Amino acid sequence: MSLTFNVTSTTDAGGRRAELCLPHRTVQTPVFMPVGTQGTVKAVAQDVLEALGAEIILGNTYHLYLRPGHEAIRRMGGLHRFMSWPHAMLTDSGGFQVFSLNELRKVTDEGVKFRSHLDGSSHVFTPEHSMDVQIALGADIAMAFDECTEYPAERGRAEESLRLTMAWARRSLDHFRAHQHDVVWRDELRGQTQSLFGIVQGGMYGDLRRRCAEQLVEMDFDGYAIGGLSVGEPRALTLEIIAEVLPLLPADKPRYVMGVGYPDEIEQYARMGVDMMDCVLPTRAARHGLLFTSEGRLNIKNRQYAEDQSPPDLECDCPVCRRYTRAYLRHLMQAREALSGTLNTIHNLAYYLGIMRRVRAELAAGAR
Repeated sequence: MSLTFNVTSTTDAGGRRAELCLPHRTVQTPVFMPVGTQGTVKAVAQDVLEALGAEIILGNTYHLYLRPGHEAIRRMGGLHRFMSWPHAMLTDSGGFQVFSLNELRKVTDEGVKFRSHLDGSSHVFTPEHSMDVQIALGADIAMAFDECTEYPAERGRAEESLRLTMAWARRSLDHFRAHQHDVVWRDELRGQTQSLFGIVQGGMYGDLRRRCAEQLVEMDFDGYAIGGLSVGEPRALTLEIIAEVLPLLPADKPRYVMGVGYPDEIEQYARMGVDMMDCVLPTRAARHGLLFTSEGRLNIKNRQYAEDQSPPDLECDCPVCRRYTRAYLRHLMQAREALSGTLNTIHNLAYYLGIMRRVRAELAAGAR
């Protein structure tokens, strides 16, 4: 099999430790996955990601399709080889990015017609095309093409979005199963191939979310994601939706919440039983000078750090905190040096990955 999921311990609160075995790596869960939108986790080299303990990263179907192009990546051996990342990888479907284009897109039953944000050229994403692009990219895990519902959305809009998502899920799965063995690395990895996750949508309506989850489970995907969150809704509502959906998903398959969140949020969701999470927040915040620390959020641009000789986080053992001071990091920001984004990002990623290591240890220790 190309994906196996072995739960090793559980807690009364629903949290669980597991091993997610994929063709390129066995991943320890719960796991935070750094986002590598265009074949790179912004500002950080692959060897640094390895040193920080990243086991699985994301690639973005929409951006890689536009540049350099999925067929070019296929010809170069797939995304793993192209970006020199021999470990596990997941690609999104492109649905969220197309959703984000807003005025540049038109949605029909067939798919989404959109204009490139790069040059205005016209393109069409259908479920089948999304699968073809993701098979060409060759990540260990691909995602079904879905329609993300904005917030707030009236019930009628959410119902129509759900109708499209369910139809596209079926088409994604059928096309993927027919072509998944075309992945470029199949012969290298003993005949293993990719896996496909379905995405639970339904806006902020619990009954629509339940309907979506139940129908996706009947289709028997390799794993399941909860999408359409972190689109502007209150945190309490995010938590409510996750709590509503998790019990509906199979206990013997991985459960992934897409696009979340702040450090305390990913810890909370992991303790509820979420196995996989991703978010651009640690990298994006870093580029704006926001550091996550054991004492809370730290805006390194503040004047108070101009001569502060302490490390960013006294309790952190990352390469940045071992070597550099707050004063130096602030100077780099003020001088607009490229190194600023790199060092800030390394710290933030180390902090996020460190949270997951600690949570995994505590979940194992507190197992029933």
